[in-house]
Amino acid sequence: MFARLRSDIQCILDRDPAARSTWEVITCYPGLHAIWLHRPAHWCWNHGFKWLGRFISHIARWATGIEIHPGAKIGERVFFDHAMGVVVGETAEIGDGCTIYQGVTLGGTSLYKGAKRHPTLGKDVVVSAGAKVLGGFEVGDGAKIGSNAVVIKPVPAGATAVGIPARIIPSKAGQSADVTEPQSRKFTAYGITQEDDPLSQAMRGLIDNASSQEHQITLLWQAIEKLSTVQATKDCVPCDAALKEQFEAGKLNELVGK
Repeated sequence: MFARLRSDIQCILDRDPAARSTWEVITCYPGLHAIWLHRPAHWCWNHGFKWLGRFISHIARWATGIEIHPGAKIGERVFFDHAMGVVVGETAEIGDGCTIYQGVTLGGTSLYKGAKRHPTLGKDVVVSAGAKVLGGFEVGDGAKIGSNAVVIKPVPAGATAVGIPARIIPSKAGQSADVTEPQSRKFTAYGITQEDDPLSQAMRGLIDNASSQEHQITLLWQAIEKLSTVQATKDCVPCDAALKEQFEAGKLNELVGK
C-alpha cells in the first residue's frame, strides 16, 4: 500500500514541473486527493456498500472538484493535473500512467444499465483540457487526445485525436504521433502534437496543387506568346491570357495555419 502511495506522489513529481516537494504534492494537489478518496469508494462499491461508495465519491467531488464514479476503474500512476471539472463515468477504465487535465469528460452515450457505456483508456494516455471522450470504446496505449476534442470512436495506440468530431492522426514508426524528433520527450503536456491537422494537410495539398497548375498554365501561355511573336501572329494569344502567376499560395497557407 505504501509503495503505491509513493508511486502516486512520484508520478506527479515526474510530470509536473511546478511540483517542488513531496509535502506540497501531498497537501496541495486535489488530483492526488481524488485518487486516494476514490480507492475506498471503489472498494465499497465492489463489496455491496453502494450508498457508502457514492457518498465518499460525493465528498471527494465537493473537496476536489473532480467527480469520479465509485464504479470506475483507475490504474496506477494516474495523474489528474489541475483537473477541476473532470467527470469519470461508472464503467470508465483508466489505465496505468494516464494523465488527465481539467474539464475532461469520460462519458457515455447509452442509457442502458449494466452496459459498457464509458470509454476505456489504455496505458500512458494523455487526455487534454476540455476533451470529451464519449462511448464504450477503447483509446489505445500511448494515445493523445487534443484539447477540446470530442472523441466518439476508438483511437489506435500511439495516435493523436484532434478536432470536433475528433480526427485521427496516426502514429509513425510505432511511436506516438507527437514524437517527431529523436530527442523529443515521451510525455507531452496537453497532448499537443507537432503533426498537422489532417484537414489542414489536405487543404495545403490542394493549395500547392492549384499553385502548381497555375504555374504550368502560365509557362504554356508564355511559350505561346514567344512563338506568336516569332511568327508575327499575336492574335493567337487572348487578351485575358494569364501570362503572370497570381495565385497567392503563401497567403492561403497562412490562413489554413501551420
